[in-house]
Amino acid sequence: MARATATTRVAGRARATTPRRATARRATTRATADANDARATTRLAGAALACALALAGPARAEMRLPPIDTDPNRCERAFVGNTIGQANAVSDRALDLRKCDLAKTDMSTKTLSGALMVNTNAKDANMRETVMSKVYAPDANFSGVDFTNAVIDRATFDGSDMIGTNFTNAVITGVSFENVDLTNADFTDALVGKEDVKRLCENSTVVDETRMQVGCRN
Repeated sequence: MARATATTRVAGRARATTPRRATARRATTRATADANDARATTRLAGAALACALALAGPARAEMRLPPIDTDPNRCERAFVGNTIGQANAVSDRALDLRKCDLAKTDMSTKTLSGALMVNTNAKDANMRETVMSKVYAPDANFSGVDFTNAVIDRATFDGSDMIGTNFTNAVITGVSFENVDLTNADFTDALVGKEDVKRLCENSTVVDETRMQVGCRN
């Protein structure tokens, strides 16, 4: 009789515990799903921004950029660069360098993929071996910048100042230089994409030795 009573108590505790465990499992499942949704949303937001930047050249007039980052130290991030999704410029946070004064600074070897650099002043900056994939930088000042050995891919520099900019041995593919002043720019040994050569050769400021370096035929 005592054993039966004990068995009944154990069974009762088991039945009482089972709903609690089930509730805990459901709560854990919901938390995991919510976390996954949050990460997915972040990835999608980053991908959307990267996609917009990739199309920035031909659709500049339709570009809708987010408000400038209110972080007072946002310009300092240029000296750190991106650490997430470097190749595709997808990050959990935009690298917002708009209107930053980066003149004569050292950003060499940094990955600035996906950076927003509208109206940025980078005059005479050291950007050797810098990776600039899907950078949106119209109306900026890159005059005298040293881009030696840099990788510049699918970037937009429309309307920017690039007087005397050094592109020696740089890789340049899918870049928009519309209305860019490239007077005395140096493209010595630069690897320039076929379509990029066509666009550069149509630029009225690409003349004389610069024209030969780019590979213009006439």
